Amino acid sequence: MNDHTVKAYDAELESIGRKIAEMGGIAEKMLVDAMDALVGLNVDLARSVVESDPRLDALQREIEDMAVLTIARRQPMAIDLRQLVGSIHIAGDLERTGDLAKNIAKRAIKVANDPRVPRAVVGLKHMGDLAALQLKDVLDAYAARNLERARAVWLRDAELDALEDSVFRDLLTFMMEDPRNISFCTHLLFCSKNLERVGDHATNIAEKIHYLMTGASLPANRPKGVE
Repeated sequence: MNDHTVKAYDAELESIGRKIAEMGGIAEKMLVDAMDALVGLNVDLARSVVESDPRLDALQREIEDMAVLTIARRQPMAIDLRQLVGSIHIAGDLERTGDLAKNIAKRAIKVANDPRVPRAVVGLKHMGDLAALQLKDVLDAYAARNLERARAVWLRDAELDALEDSVFRDLLTFMMEDPRNISFCTHLLFCSKNLERVGDHATNIAEKIHYLMTGASLPANRPKGVE
């Protein structure tokens, strides 16, 4: 971060950065806890995830208000302006990540009393681990302003997409084996889509980091495989 003559300006930027970090920590925990609740059929843990969402929403609004006020007051240029605009976008991605985690937690509550096909959650657990790693890595890249780490997250997006396809096929197979599995596996299908969307939001943040640091956008078409 550049030092400015007006120290209050630096303080405003640092405050926004701290709130982004707080949002990231909450979103990460919500995702991990939601998946643990789903795999372990833990209703109490799932409910705690749902209860965490309002704090994430409030932080997003605070970041947006602070960033807009700073832009109006300081009239920033170049990297400072990109940082403030980027913080608004990143806060939005984190808020939506929290919503996806909350949706998984709600599914966990619905299936808790009707567990079927334990092996059906194996692939989903793998997806959850990968999505959580993507989110952690991109938040670390943002905190360190590390272009290489951000680009690595961007390149790995295809892994999660491929895993979702595999989970989709497995769940369809379980439903075809026994119609009694349909309700349970349908909830898991929605969870897999939510995890794939978490990966998309992590990739969005990686793109914002690249733009923030360079002023240039990454290619519009994301890679179909890992380089």
